[in-house]
Amino acid sequence: MKITFLMCGKTCDKWVETGMDVFVKRLKNYINFDLKVLPDLKNSSKLSSAEIKTLEGEQILSFVNPSDFLILLDENGTLFSSQKFAQELQKQMNAGRKHLIFSIGGPYGFSKEVYDRANAKISLSPMTFSHQIVRPIFLEQLYRAFTILNNEPYHHS
Repeated sequence: MKITFLMCGKTCDKWVETGMDVFVKRLKNYINFDLKVLPDLKNSSKLSSAEIKTLEGEQILSFVNPSDFLILLDENGTLFSSQKFAQELQKQMNAGRKHLIFSIGGPYGFSKEVYDRANAKISLSPMTFSHQIVRPIFLEQLYRAFTILNNEPYHHS
């Protein structure tokens, strides 16, 4: 199985990028993992939030193949503990999925078309995080899930 973390726009803060790099390197010890950053929209300051969501949605959907299992990181998604998230990840692997794609949208979220295509939505917290800070937070949780599944001491129950 392959896992891709799909993001709209480049990381704007070096410390966010540094945090992401730590967990990307660790994840590659467990799974075929890829980080995909979709390009920033041109002239976005002249676009409405609805237009931005539509264009970002088109970018996301152009990357997703029909057989891919798309999971959106969304504040209205299912909440999991770290243990339950690990179990859900194992369930997806056991189902024989070839490619899981976790995606975060831009600052305005996802378009209706992306929501319609998604196979699942998960939430990292009832709190709202910026689309930048959620990147290292999610990567850490994904790494934590693999350490749980491998009975490693990173996660303390």
